[in-house]
Parts: sequence; structure tokens; C-alpha cells
Amino acid sequence: MKKEIQLTLSPEQAHDSMFIHSQSLRQLGIDPAYEGAHVRQDRRSIDARGKKVKINISATVFIDEAPSPLLNVDKDYSNVCNADPILIVGAGPAGLFAALRAIELGHKPILFERGKDVRSRRRDLAAINKYHVVDTESNYCFGEGGAGTYSDGKLYTRSKKRGDVRRIMEILVAHGASEQILVEAHPHIGTNKLPILVAALRASILEAGGEIHFNTKVVDFIIENGELTGIKTHEGDSFKGLGVILATGHSARDIFELLQKKGVEIHAKPFALGVRIEHPQGLIDSIQYKCGVGRGPYLPAAAYSLVQQTQFQEKQRGVFSFCMCPGGFIVPAATAPGEIVVNGMSPSRRDGKFANSGIVAAVEVEDLQDYRQYGPLAGMYFQKEVEQKAWAMGGMTQRAPAQRLMDFVQGKTSQDLLNTSYQPGLQSANMMEVLPLQIGWRLKEAFLQFGNKMKGYLTNEAQLIGVESRTSSPVRIPRDRESFEHPGLKRLFPCGEGAGYAGGIVSAAMDGERCAERLVAIYKKRPNLAKR
Repeated sequence: MKKEIQLTLSPEQAHDSMFIHSQSLRQLGIDPAYEGAHVRQDRRSIDARGKKVKINISATVFIDEAPSPLLNVDKDYSNVCNADPILIVGAGPAGLFAALRAIELGHKPILFERGKDVRSRRRDLAAINKYHVVDTESNYCFGEGGAGTYSDGKLYTRSKKRGDVRRIMEILVAHGASEQILVEAHPHIGTNKLPILVAALRASILEAGGEIHFNTKVVDFIIENGELTGIKTHEGDSFKGLGVILATGHSARDIFELLQKKGVEIHAKPFALGVRIEHPQGLIDSIQYKCGVGRGPYLPAAAYSLVQQTQFQEKQRGVFSFCMCPGGFIVPAATAPGEIVVNGMSPSRRDGKFANSGIVAAVEVEDLQDYRQYGPLAGMYFQKEVEQKAWAMGGMTQRAPAQRLMDFVQGKTSQDLLNTSYQPGLQSANMMEVLPLQIGWRLKEAFLQFGNKMKGYLTNEAQLIGVESRTSSPVRIPRDRESFEHPGLKRLFPCGEGAGYAGGIVSAAMDGERCAERLVAIYKKRPNLAKR
């Protein structure tokens, strides 16, 4: 027999597994000493709305029976080395999970990744931080695992209708992630653990007979009779397959340009642009947990989520926090020399001194009239121009332009800047001059309102670091709602964040799975495909 229960505990109580066990049994009228009962936590969330922080726990108590398995997936993949191939461009979350799903469906995935494997990639990241040298093929965006590898590893998604979230989580656990991601309401893995996990995903693909080609840039498409039958690489090699899953991420600008050159339909889409803001983590803890000095040993570094509607020139646009990283650090995420792009990440323990978050303003297609000569690439060129201006105002290195928060709101130049987690360093600048006018004014209005929502947030102990420009792809590659196939080019399956259909690790992974499923369903050559 099993019973589901709910517990509301203090952080200290929720940290004690023996206390949770005894309280669970007492709630059911069972002697806590009874040895035939097992308590399994199914969900944990923090409630910091009241004066005292509470932890809500959903649990299942198994009485006189063995607990049901926590995982329903494993890494036992059949060998597909001689099966019909599917070509996958990009080895980020979408591409990796598309490959695993293709294997389950009895097909051989061949992945093409312009960057390096996760281990080799680290040296190029160090070169950006230490020497301000940006490798155009291996950086924080390009390489095995994509931008998600060197990130906070957030796994929370609202895209529950787009696929099986639990399944994605279980695959991650089967490849080395902590089982806690199945329990926490806002799970994350941490940048220090993601490389190991990504390498395990790669091992599963290779052991099952799939192929992964690193340092291999796709430079052309093979189109025959209105069908995308293959790709060409920068080394002159050609590959053909049942179809192509295009999962290149939001920063593969050359792929967008190639699509336009080949006459493949693409569209400009909305995105967001702004800055990273960095506060002392202790300040965010004190605001969110109402704890004064120090959050204590039982609470994690506090996060926040903010949104505000703003008006500028009679147009309403949202300003919102994006990719908030408690106890994290800010990194240089440029993909080419001559640009500044910043992003945030956190280690698994989230134990750094600083909290950082993107604070970005929505950019609609109608806001890009000055770039209309670029057609569907208008947003991409808008991004690029802002990034190049930030580079110039940062001193033409990877030093990022920055300004204290109150100085920004009050229109003052910061005489000095705060300590920062951003390793290449900062250069004092007027962020109103770095950002497009409509973005700067919207951020200023929003920060004033954020200060009302979170007392203490609006302070000169925080600083803006710019620019946060790669929140999502500025281009959408259209696809049929049901088949996921491009409406004008058969066998092309636009996928993931770069195509405009995902917004994080989990949603990209789910989209990768679905693209593989649709491709196989339409173009399979062999019978008896494995089913989920």
C-alpha cells in the first residue's frame, strides 16, 4: 500500500531526512519506528512569501511494499551502426537528444558540431577570459553541449505541453545527473557538473553506433528536387541521410545567412536585449528570505524573477529578468572578435559571492524598421551592431562596459566600479550610450519599479554589465505544426532554440526528440521501429 502526503517544514527540519521520515509516518498514524515503511520525497519547493521561509514537500509513503522505481529509462540502447542515417547539425541539447531518440527509433544519428568536444573546449574558454581571444568555432556558445554546457544548467520549463519533461529528466539522471533534479521544483545541475553529463550523453551515442564529427562546420546544403538530402562540410566532405535536423542554436549566424542565400524561407522573430545585473548574493538573500544577515546553512542561494511592462514612444514592451544565476558568475559569450556578449552561470552549489541575472527588454519585429534592408536577418544585424558598440566602449577587448545601478537610473557616470565575477574585467561607461535608446529607457523605468517590488534591489551596490543580447534566436525557421518539416524544403526539420522553438535545456531536448520522431515517421525505410 502507498499513501501520498504533504509536509510543510522549516528549512532546518526539511534538511533532516530522519525528521521527514518520522513526520510522514506520524501523519498517517504509523509508529515512526515501524520498519515496514519507506518514505520517498517526490517534490520539494521553497515558499518565501511569509515572514518565515517554509519548505513544502510532497512525498509517497510505501507501507509493506517496495518503493516503485524512480527511473523508467536506462542507457541500454540498441546498436544502429548499419541503420539508415539521420543527419543532425549541432550537438547542443536539441541535437544530442535528437540523436538518442533516433537511436531508440532504430536509426543512425550522424552529428556535426563546429566546435570541440567538451574537454578540449575548456582551453578556448580560458583564452577568452585570460587573453581576450575569441575562437569563432569554440567558445561559450559553440562546442559540445552548446551554450547549455557552460551555464547554470537550469532545468525548469513551462513547456510541459511540448513533450515529456519527466522523461528528459530521467535520461539526464541515467547519464549522471543527481536524482534531486526529479524532486526539486526548480532543478539545476551546475556548470561544474554539466561537462561530465554531456560527455556521458556522447558516450551513449557512440556506443550505440552513432557518429559525432567535432571541428566540423556545415557550410552548404545538398538540395535535390526540392528536398534536403545532405550537407557539405568546410573540409569538402558530403554526407547524405533520410533528412536533416537543424539544431544549431541561437548564435549560428552563418547558418541563417546560408539559408537566406539558398532561398530557404526564414522569418525575423521577436527576442530580447539588455544587460546583466550583478548584486551581492547576501543582499538578494536578505531581500528574498527576509533574513537580515546571512541565510543560514539550510537555505540555498536565493533567486528572483521580475517582470514589468514599460512605455516608450507609445509602445508597450515587457522588461524581465532572464536566466537568473544565484551564487554565480558572468562570462564572456561572444562568438566573434569585435563584439561583447555576456551571459551568466552558476556551479552546482551556487556558493559564489554574487547573484547575477539578465535584465532584458522585449524587441518586436516592428521595432526593427531601421534594419529592414536585411529582411529576415534584421534582428541579427541589430544584435550585432549593439554588441560591436559595447566592444568599442569597453576598450576594444573583452572588458565589458559597466555602470552602477543607481548611477544608471540617475544618469551619472560611475566614478568607480564594484568587484565583479566577470574575469576579463570591466570598463566604466554610460550604459545609456551603449544600449539602443528604447532599450535603455525601458530598463531605467523597469529598475525603478523593481526597486518597489524588491526593497533594496535598487542600489549602487549593484552594477550593470553589458550586453545581454543572445537571449533567444532573432530568426525563426518555419515548420509545419504537425510534421515539424519546413514548409518549403522537404526533409529539413528546424529544431530547438536556434530555429525559434525552444528556450532552455529541457525544452530544446524535448524539441530534439520530437523532430527525430517526426522525421522517422515520415521517411522511415525500415519496419518495426522501436516505440517509447
